[in-house]
Amino acid sequence: MLSSYRRLFALPGTAAFTLAGLLGRLAMSMTGVSLVVLLAERRGSYALAGTVSAVGLATGAIGLPLIGRLVDRHGQARVTVPAALYNALPITGLLLCVRAGAPDWTLYACWAAAAAAPNLGGMARARWAHLHRADPELRHLANSFEQALDELCFTTGPVLAMLLCTTVAPEAGLVTAGTLGTTGALLFASRRRTEPPVAAPARTAARPGSPLRVPGLRVLLLTFLATGLVFGAMEVTTVAYTDTLGRKPLAGLLLGLVAAGSCAAGLAFGLRRPRRAPGVRFLLGVATMAVVLLLPLAAATGGAGLGDPGLALLGVALFAAGTGTAPTMVTGMTLVQDLLPPGQLNEGMAVTVSGIVVGVSGGAALGGAVAEHAAPGTGYLLPAGAAALALLIALAGRRHLRPPASAPRTVAANRESERFVGTAP
Repeated sequence: MLSSYRRLFALPGTAAFTLAGLLGRLAMSMTGVSLVVLLAERRGSYALAGTVSAVGLATGAIGLPLIGRLVDRHGQARVTVPAALYNALPITGLLLCVRAGAPDWTLYACWAAAAAAPNLGGMARARWAHLHRADPELRHLANSFEQALDELCFTTGPVLAMLLCTTVAPEAGLVTAGTLGTTGALLFASRRRTEPPVAAPARTAARPGSPLRVPGLRVLLLTFLATGLVFGAMEVTTVAYTDTLGRKPLAGLLLGLVAAGSCAAGLAFGLRRPRRAPGVRFLLGVATMAVVLLLPLAAATGGAGLGDPGLALLGVALFAAGTGTAPTMVTGMTLVQDLLPPGQLNEGMAVTVSGIVVGVSGGAALGGAVAEHAAPGTGYLLPAGAAALALLIALAGRRHLRPPASAPRTVAANRESERFVGTAP
């Protein structure tokens, strides 16, 4: 495995932008927990913390594609540097407002303004797509590696944030996240050697419109929206379930097992040579996700019915459930790279991430409602149902998940794609 992934870093500068992007993504994974703990401690209201966080998610879902469009038009460094410096201002403003006891509306205003954070994960994938544009196997390996890094960040980030907020000061988590985010973004932008060139528009062609005009991207957006529902509902349901059993501190460990399963699956998936068309792999990944997400439901409802918490069994089921999400995410990002021209790649990736963000917030809200009114463990119906919805969406739009003829593919992938859309003789 190490020798396979070492091939990615044979080109100069790849390790540098990867490490810088890792800092920025770690910061992003810390902000949500840091904000909630800060407002709960200093303002004494989880309701306020939740609504301020929701406002930030909503504005972020709008801001990410806009920043991505600017990156496509002007280049990564020219947009990332001012965006990172600007984004540090509303975060600092929120900390000062909390410290000074300012009215609640100032908190909403500051957090809503913090929507210009550059999408370093998407920009890193865009760099890999440019560097390995002629080698689909290495692009597949790079997307798998990036997904594993995402899972690593979202496993360790919340834990680090909680540790800082509870042992140093409630503000420590957000201060650290802001510092790491700004530093990582500036370092990432400084790595100019691997930055993709800005696509020059044709003189006679109009500026391209939204990437959502591509039918395949709309299918991916809706599928990722349902996948975000899986993530949000899984998180809230797991916390509520362990709280009901009087074992709430174990919620973080159980959710870490989901991320660990996804990380392991992503690394293993990257080692497999892609022999099928991306659309076929995407369908298989979503179908696998829908199947394995039935396991936590069976473990939780079975354990509750027997009067035995069965948290060890639930942990195994959650780890297995996590293995189904990575192949879906990896192949989905590969499809974005194949479906869109280089001049819309950053915006297209940001659109899909926005879909996930909206899905996470919706899944968290639904999970909380079910946890309050249903039996323990019933909430695991939500991620299972959302995964089934993702599969239905992908099946309904499967004919749009074929890359254009200009996209680099193997002969075997072309044949598989023909069978996939029913055009083979």
